[in-house]
Amino acid sequence: MGVARAFSQSSGRFLSLSDRLVIADLLRERKSLRSIAAELGRSVSTISREVTRNRHPANGQYRPHAAQLRADGRRPRPKPAKIASHAPLRDFVQKHLDLRWSPEQISVALRSRHPGRAEMNVSTETIYQAIYVQARGGLRREAVTALRTGRARRKPRRQAQQRQPRYSHPMVMISQRPLEVADRAVPGHWEGDLIIGKNQQSAIGTLVERASRFLVLVHLPGDRSAVTFRDALVQTMVTLPVALRRSVTWDQGSEMGRHHEFTLATSIPVYFCDPASPWQRGSNENTNGLLRQYFPKGTDLRRHDRAHLDAVAHQLNTRPRKTLGWVTPTQRLTQLLRTE
Repeated sequence: MGVARAFSQSSGRFLSLSDRLVIADLLRERKSLRSIAAELGRSVSTISREVTRNRHPANGQYRPHAAQLRADGRRPRPKPAKIASHAPLRDFVQKHLDLRWSPEQISVALRSRHPGRAEMNVSTETIYQAIYVQARGGLRREAVTALRTGRARRKPRRQAQQRQPRYSHPMVMISQRPLEVADRAVPGHWEGDLIIGKNQQSAIGTLVERASRFLVLVHLPGDRSAVTFRDALVQTMVTLPVALRRSVTWDQGSEMGRHHEFTLATSIPVYFCDPASPWQRGSNENTNGLLRQYFPKGTDLRRHDRAHLDAVAHQLNTRPRKTLGWVTPTQRLTQLLRTE
């Protein structure tokens, strides 16, 4: 049973907003309709109808929130007044929205911490409706930034033929990466990238450990040249325990032009993704989307000091993740290191 299906809040009859967000995520990962149906425990025909009805007429992209609004108009929706009428519940939801937890993470945490207490349990759907669909429930409107709809959309990367970075040594491609990296059983294998600021003038390096989704941010207060990035990445990686220094997987960005010198300094091999293939760094891509809640596009990223980067990483590393069975990246990494 897939993780999405195991924690689905939907009824047996209707798709929920959570289901529709999962569909959108899996379509972005280029999953087939059959695999999406299996993940959600639905028929292929149900998923096919859902996607066909709710594609954007211009770009063909599936629109989960537009689909949900259409569904809301076709049938009565439960009222979210429960949140407004019970202060402890409202305060818990508000506090964790302020920490940028998703409604689903909040709902699961409430069930875990308050089992059997109906007044302290609320569904994912009700939270979404309270702050997004109906703007009710006693929650502040600015909390909508914690929702996945608050993520900045990422522009498509340049086409493969346009990417001509200069490297000091030939790249070692992802196809040559050890098999142990793919199954996420062994900690210490990282996926990395940059998030770019205003006018392409600033950047922050992002590293995500594959087995635990643990995040480390690389401070780049100056430029993002290959030499500058090499030094910053070396400084970051040598502070980690040896057990967490097994490999790094990167895209073909010019910042990795000195990858051979990085490997000589750290003994950490670097593997490169195929051109225009961000899904080969799926954990990193997902985390970069979360980071845009803290570092919006069009802003100067140089104004964030190292202490702020560490605080953001800590907040994400202590947020429970659905893909980890609702433990945090910090907890999962600690568990993995104990077994080493």
